[in-house]
Amino acid sequence: MTDQNPTPENEGSDDPVVNDKRKIDPETGAVREPGEGQVGGASGTTPGAQDDQAVADVPGPDIEAEELIEAEGPDVETSLSDADLDFLSGQSSAEDLANERLVDLQRVTAEYANYRKRTEANREVERERSVGDTVKALLPVLDDLDRAQKHGDLEEGGPFTTIAQKLRAAVERLGVTPFGAAGEAFDPTIHEAIFQQPSPDVTSEQIADVVETGYYVGSTLLRAAKVVVAVPAG
Repeated sequence: MTDQNPTPENEGSDDPVVNDKRKIDPETGAVREPGEGQVGGASGTTPGAQDDQAVADVPGPDIEAEELIEAEGPDVETSLSDADLDFLSGQSSAEDLANERLVDLQRVTAEYANYRKRTEANREVERERSVGDTVKALLPVLDDLDRAQKHGDLEEGGPFTTIAQKLRAAVERLGVTPFGAAGEAFDPTIHEAIFQQPSPDVTSEQIADVVETGYYVGSTLLRAAKVVVAVPAG
């Protein structure tokens, strides 16, 4: 037979006793005194306690009030600059603070301008590289046109002459510039000497003939010019 008499734990009340062991009141944020937090049962029922009737114990984090204050955010003083602290402490004037902010603004503006210049320069280099990869496939055709012109196959007004002019114009619109001509000074950084020819008519190294025209894409060297170099005889 089941004992119907109430036990001492729930005598006088059918509600369970809920012990809130948290040291910080979750509603007010104040530190609780020992013994606070018992809800329900003989001690009475507070609003919202009936929703927690199935809970016997509500454990809480064991933190102190100082720890709660530190968790609210960073120290305000650490987020201020030296100029701000000097102004708040009266060691500097509002004009000094304004000058400091002006210097910071000028520095940031200069850094942003340099960043834009670097970005635009890198973008242009990448564009020139992409155009160069495309034009390299057309270089053999351009070389054939140069050879045909030297042999007199591209007569003025002829159909092939018109095609050659259109192709060269299309390549130039992409930013491709040809270079290398007889009589120019020899530059080993952009000219590739395939033959040296002594000549009494020159006092310094000059280009006597161009075997293959050189090309630039913007400021990027696409291909060095292959030339015959005339050198002083002696």
